[in-house]
Amino acid sequence: MRILITNDDGINAPGLEVLTEIAEQVAGPGGEVWTVAPAFEQSGVAHCISYSRPMLLAELGSRRFAAEGTPADCVLAALGEAMPGRPDLVLSGVNRGNNAGENVLYSGTIGAAMEAALQEIPAIALSQYISPEIAKAPDLFEAARVHGARLVRRLVDAAQWDSEAGYHLFYNVNFPPVPAAEVQGTRAVAQGWRADAFFTTEPAIAPSGRRYLWIKGGPQHGGADTETDVQATLDGYISVTPMRADLTARDRLAGLDTVLNVDPGENADIATDDAPPGAPKEPRR
Repeated sequence: MRILITNDDGINAPGLEVLTEIAEQVAGPGGEVWTVAPAFEQSGVAHCISYSRPMLLAELGSRRFAAEGTPADCVLAALGEAMPGRPDLVLSGVNRGNNAGENVLYSGTIGAAMEAALQEIPAIALSQYISPEIAKAPDLFEAARVHGARLVRRLVDAAQWDSEAGYHLFYNVNFPPVPAAEVQGTRAVAQGWRADAFFTTEPAIAPSGRRYLWIKGGPQHGGADTETDVQATLDGYISVTPMRADLTARDRLAGLDTVLNVDPGENADIATDDAPPGAPKEPRR
């Protein structure tokens, strides 16, 4: 098996070393592991690509490259330049920190897996939830290191993978913030939502006197609905979530079609647009 690995924490990130170990176990003695990862940290860039500027691709060693671009750029660089032929599998991670709940939307780790899926290549994103206790442990990535290869093999060998045209499936894996021996098992769950984990800004004054803003994340250890990636990992389970790049809210299509397809004669009753969504509105006069 030929495996491409990448991440969003950068080419020198400890999590990439863990992912290399996982990929080598999965690829086997006759397989190949190729690395194309960002030259610098690219956390929070989601599925961004460097569409308006070129990127430098540097060969650091045998089957090992650093790209001055995003994780999605790295997948494109591997397919277009670094690798002779396409990989059988793309692995992204192991991210330092969870990519559960709303974090999925910002994650460069997810962005790389999504780009691989758009290229119709099986892909898995892997992230390690960090807790205050695990942050003090000798090996932050112990749960991922011990359980990662087995889980990836299981997904590759037995999980469903799309073969038809369209938005292809990829998998999002989060390892819980516990030692490897305390992992409770693996659960297939939906993407969750944490009510208080939204991003905000925090001002700071530089020595020059200029005012800057830092982006600040919310708490990561609040609970969420059951049967979600957030709660499963907090309960000590490895969460696995099947995903696609299709963001359509399909449960709202039929109702929206009813709203949009009105008789032209009813336009006089359409509410004004200056009130916020959901607020009572007066009809146009």
